[in-house]
Amino acid sequence: MRRTPQADAGQLRRLAAIDLGSNSFHLLVANYENDQLQVVAKLGEKVQLAAGIDDNGNLSEDAMQRALDCLTRFVTYIEDIASPDLRIVGTNALRVAYNSHVLIERAEALLGHEIEIIAGREEARLIYLGAAHALADVYGKRLIVDIGGGSTELIIGERFEPLALESLHMGCVTYTRRFFGEGNITEKHFRQAELAALSELANIRRPYLELGWSDPIGSSGTVKAIASILNASGDSPEGLIRVDGLRALRDRVIKQKRLDKVAMEGLKEDRARVFPAGLAILCAIFEAFDLTYMRYSDGALRDGVLYDVVGRNTPEDSRLKTLYGLQRRYSVDTRQAANVASSAATAFDQVREAWQLGDVQHQFLTWGAWLHELGLAVSHSKFHRHGAYLIENSDLPGFSRPEQRALAFLALAHRRKFPHKELATQPASIRLRYARLSRLLRLAVIFNHSRPEQPIRDFTLHVEGEALHLSLSEELAERTLLLDDLRQERRYQKAAGFVLEVSQLAEAV
Repeated sequence: MRRTPQADAGQLRRLAAIDLGSNSFHLLVANYENDQLQVVAKLGEKVQLAAGIDDNGNLSEDAMQRALDCLTRFVTYIEDIASPDLRIVGTNALRVAYNSHVLIERAEALLGHEIEIIAGREEARLIYLGAAHALADVYGKRLIVDIGGGSTELIIGERFEPLALESLHMGCVTYTRRFFGEGNITEKHFRQAELAALSELANIRRPYLELGWSDPIGSSGTVKAIASILNASGDSPEGLIRVDGLRALRDRVIKQKRLDKVAMEGLKEDRARVFPAGLAILCAIFEAFDLTYMRYSDGALRDGVLYDVVGRNTPEDSRLKTLYGLQRRYSVDTRQAANVASSAATAFDQVREAWQLGDVQHQFLTWGAWLHELGLAVSHSKFHRHGAYLIENSDLPGFSRPEQRALAFLALAHRRKFPHKELATQPASIRLRYARLSRLLRLAVIFNHSRPEQPIRDFTLHVEGEALHLSLSEELAERTLLLDDLRQERRYQKAAGFVLEVSQLAEAV
């Protein structure tokens, strides 16, 4: 939606990340030059999106308006930032709200940029990336804890590499509604919140303890608030949470009896109402993992998003590692995948200008070719459907949910009947582009049906509107199997409302 100028090598880039959290929205703007990020602007507002989800799982109009009002104030900071250098991510509240698409559409129109809803483990990966960059580059494993409004992420990693990622359904906003909904703070309610958190932690407790760590770190608002309060009261040095100080703070909060009475030095007024629930979650984490202390780190999701933007479209792109991992895990024939990708790239280059396709579409077409046979690991029958399911429902580090759905669609659409129903579930803004990409991928698969040593590229393709006109080389025109495949493909495309013509073989096909 925004301009996409390419910066020269070494030129300063202005980057921005917006984190649409369940409790707070955050904006981070930074300059990137000489492999360094320098913060230009850092804003945060308590929107409490999760508090606006009603009993039917829908965001209220008031909650959506709070979100839009906040984003209106962010717009000024991102107006001159190129599209590849801006990333906007949504977390738990937008993952779970049934009508989140309504807010997303309105927010995208306001911001002029796509909003990506990221999965819980992808959120955890980005949190770790942000926290790791904020910490000293030392050896040894770290436990990173981030208590958000709707979910809590726990990551074990070493240096910049996460080793275990988890996102649990517990957050300071959702637990406030669940355990302190009437505004009362009692020992019973507080312990119920802790027990619920302990239950969530039970599934990861043993593997996390077995993996181990030497440095427990907390990030984001709840941990920051606890550290600030303990420092203000003299119970802990700045940025450090000790278990005895945490227990004393627990008692202090329960004695305040009411959410609307929670107030103490070091606690911001706009966080006070959800603070007891966040404190209960951290108490449970200390109990589950027998922690004696935790350090606070400034790095958070928004920082990780910026570092991820820096690494995109480079050899360090996390998405490449994910795709290579999928190919290994499901024993994909990588030579065949590369051949299909090469043929698809040839087709893409010939129609790129007429169909107004860009680098992002080229990238996803290539990745679709890499993964199109993924489902063969399940069964040859309907393998395109198995592959689409695996892509859409797996945790794919580096990919947002819309990106996963787009890749899954390409895997599904590469053969047999064209999946109009599934295309209709894609955002309206990309449907035409991905219908076009799938038609190119289908042809690339057909060209390489016999699994040749080298990719097939001796063909020409041009378009008139949505009609595809294909011309084969003399050598290709003599291949009976290829002609038969193209004959069937023309039928499939005609049934889907598309035109495919093989001009040199009009009678034969």
